[in-house]
Amino acid sequence: MIGYLVRRVLAAIPVMIVVALFVFLLLRLTPGDPAAVIAGDMATPQQLADIRASLGLDQPIYNQFVTWAGQLLTGDFGTSLISRTPVLTLIDQRLEPTISLALVTIVLTVLIAVPMGVIAAWRHGSFIDNLVMSASVLGFSIPVFVIGYILIQVFAINLRLVPVQGFASISDGIGPFTQRIILPALTLSSIYIALIARMTRASMLNVLGEDYVRTARAKGLSERLVLFRHALRNAAVPILTVIGTGFALMISGVVVTESVFNIPGLGRLTVDAILARDYPVIQALILLTSGVYVLINLLIDLSYALMDPRIRY
Repeated sequence: MIGYLVRRVLAAIPVMIVVALFVFLLLRLTPGDPAAVIAGDMATPQQLADIRASLGLDQPIYNQFVTWAGQLLTGDFGTSLISRTPVLTLIDQRLEPTISLALVTIVLTVLIAVPMGVIAAWRHGSFIDNLVMSASVLGFSIPVFVIGYILIQVFAINLRLVPVQGFASISDGIGPFTQRIILPALTLSSIYIALIARMTRASMLNVLGEDYVRTARAKGLSERLVLFRHALRNAAVPILTVIGTGFALMISGVVVTESVFNIPGLGRLTVDAILARDYPVIQALILLTSGVYVLINLLIDLSYALMDPRIRY
């Protein structure tokens, strides 16, 4: 197991180097000038040149990359070109809303989608099965921002059960935190519920006809134990893959949901940085997202051995 972990960590290093190089070159070679954003529309050519010189943007791309790579090796992600705030400070300020939203979303998704998929497979071909499949198709078909605006209209404006927008830290209390996070989490989970419910149903259908399931039923075990202890555990490997990948996608794909609900998370920070051509912030956010993908994929692979003892590393 330790040897496998070491090999996976070593294999991730060239991946991160390629990502860093690709992002750096892509940002420098695409149109746009951070100096123009900072100086404004009335800036003179000399003012733009002075700003580029002060930010180091007048240096050759090779020199800029060497400087940035040297900073990364010391754990320094640089300073925002726009706010002049250290990038790590900006990320730290925006991390909690995004992590909170992703965790609550994945918990809601698992609690709703997995039982839906299990029941649909158990009642294969019935009205319940058709209802679950129809709901999953509906979840895929409606854009996330439409679901968000519908939830705001119904629960925040008409029923006045929760605030319309904004974010409350968990340190402000469970009540305010829950009121602010529930609608964004339901919005973001809609597509993942559809995806994981379909995957759970398909995996369960593959194992429900196996001999060990028939043996468990012949032993007189309750249908609940047969489904959730024996069948679901053996069907869990592809489900875990989808859940883990979905979590990584949430970290990088909450832009729309955070914009709809005015949540100051990493998604909003990414949009602001791209619009302002804030190179250090964009580079740091993409590297962070890539690191999350690598870590979650490693955790998914390790979890396989827990769900299926036949898997060894």
